[in-house]
Amino acid sequence: MEAIPRDLAQAVRSGNLFSSRGSSVLDAPELDRAQKNGGVQGLKRRAPVTEMPLRRDRSYVESFASGYGEEMAEVFPPASKRRPGLRLSLKGGLIPRTVWGRVAAGGALMLILGAIGGGTMWARSFLLSDEHFVIPSSAAIQIAGNSHLTNAQLLSVFGGDVDRNIFRVPLDQRRAELESLPWVAHATVMRLLPNRIRVGIVERTPVAFVRNGTKIGLVDRNGVLFDVPDPQPESGLAPPHYSFPVLTGISPDDPLSTRSARVRLYLEFMESLDTGGEGISKQVSEVDLSYPDDVKAIVADSSSHTNLLVHFGSNKYLERYHQYQQHLAEWKTQCPRLASVDMRYEQQVVLEPCTAAPEAATATVETPAVIPALHGINKSKPLPRHKLPLKATGKAKRAAHGAAR
Repeated sequence: MEAIPRDLAQAVRSGNLFSSRGSSVLDAPELDRAQKNGGVQGLKRRAPVTEMPLRRDRSYVESFASGYGEEMAEVFPPASKRRPGLRLSLKGGLIPRTVWGRVAAGGALMLILGAIGGGTMWARSFLLSDEHFVIPSSAAIQIAGNSHLTNAQLLSVFGGDVDRNIFRVPLDQRRAELESLPWVAHATVMRLLPNRIRVGIVERTPVAFVRNGTKIGLVDRNGVLFDVPDPQPESGLAPPHYSFPVLTGISPDDPLSTRSARVRLYLEFMESLDTGGEGISKQVSEVDLSYPDDVKAIVADSSSHTNLLVHFGSNKYLERYHQYQQHLAEWKTQCPRLASVDMRYEQQVVLEPCTAAPEAATATVETPAVIPALHGINKSKPLPRHKLPLKATGKAKRAAHGAAR
């Protein structure tokens, strides 16, 4: 192996070993310039300044390494010993430059698109005509989730789909037709290949009866009205049994937003009565929502087995019910034919009808309030009103008792 001259090695050590731009190639000065500028003066060491440009091309490095032995050649292998690799050049772009090249590329593209289109048409024709995708009978239509509507009522929507290709059944249209049924709140329809349809039903949950004239229907919490299902023993479904109050003041002519708001008021009223866990709402047989600021309810009186109309106003439902129960026996003594109790006022109660003497009424009442006409009262025969404070005591109380006798 040929040794590297000492002066050349010194020049390489003191010269510019790396380029200022981060090159990984070792730049070394030529032999002549290293000898010319690399001298030593006395004991002082002087770093020579190279005048050659910093080269990054590999041809120069290879020629330099080949002149100084195999050691440098191992560091910088020649191009013939480089590892092979795949190089892709897109300088010319994807579009050929020549006319014939462009024609050939266009023809190839048309063939590919034609093959895709032909395959699509063949697949569509196969799916729409093959007998394996034909719905054989109504048994292939699976229905789940119905408890009030029978399978026969729901299958009537799919009457024309038997013996039809499953891909020709309009699923969105069938779903809309199912949801148009009064009892159906939500429906899903999906295909099960090769030839079945699955139907999922979510039925409405009624919360009260609704009286419209002489007809009784049902209403859900969203204010949607629907009919009571007819008993059908042949369907195998148990006949429905409901224990709801009857609502008045809700009409099919009202917009859905109005009906929904009044049903929410009814649910709030019933939940308020049951806050104490006494089950008071079970004693309510009818709720009138004609005036939202005055909820009226017919409440059963267990002591006399009669029903009384009670005005609860728009709040404090449970508190007013407790006041009503606390004074009911006293009020019935004063007014034996008591039919209505107005609990909307803080300091007084209005009883109708009552036969107490006028002087007893005026002796026990403060400033009379203006009372609107009561629902269910015969307007042709005005009934006398008896106004009493919630707590009648002393002389006034004894006068009322005497008038009642």
